[in-house]
Amino acid sequence: MPPAASPSPDPAPAFSALIRTASHAQHTEAESSAFMSEMLGGRLGVEAYTRYTEQLWFIYAALEGAAADLAGDPVAGPFVRGELFRLPALERDLAHLHGDADWRRTARPLPATAAYADRIAEVARTWPGGYVAHHYTRYLGDLSGGQVIRGTAEKTWGFARKGDGVRFYVFDAIDNPAAFKREYRALLDALPCDELEKHRVVEECKHAFALNTAVFRDLGSRFRLSA
Repeated sequence: MPPAASPSPDPAPAFSALIRTASHAQHTEAESSAFMSEMLGGRLGVEAYTRYTEQLWFIYAALEGAAADLAGDPVAGPFVRGELFRLPALERDLAHLHGDADWRRTARPLPATAAYADRIAEVARTWPGGYVAHHYTRYLGDLSGGQVIRGTAEKTWGFARKGDGVRFYVFDAIDNPAAFKREYRALLDALPCDELEKHRVVEECKHAFALNTAVFRDLGSRFRLSA
């Protein structure tokens, strides 16, 4: 009898699964930060939410400000999707939160926010794979956990459902978020990079979460948290 065939090795995990698993600890640390826990628990006022939303504006200005230049890039280009863009919604939210269309006069990035935005701008100029790492950590988070923030903000501070104040979290141009996230993960799986480059992307994803955690820490130092 011919020898039994050796079992075929298990296929390598898809890159989208690998990046999610490898950055899980950093992701958990970011979303369980003291500032976010206190804010989502309703123990901070709308001023804290407003300041947080301001920080998002600086981060997304860096992320989306580079989008046009990267639209034709073979690595980053497929991720540049207009239906994801958040700046117009953020600007409408901030005008509502401040009660003033001239909110840019007083909005300032915290030091951690400036460092985060600077890193996004740097990789956008020099490393498309790094840009993808930041794109992934921001937008897939907005489509997922961001919806928890929206619901809490509506309940806590009385914003209209999916209205001004929480429009950042409303993706009107995406009819089926679950299908969109599947398509996004397929783009990650098809990333035209070798294994070494994919490892670098994973490490940058971890760094992105760490930068986000630093923003929460900076915010927490400026708002008294409950004991």
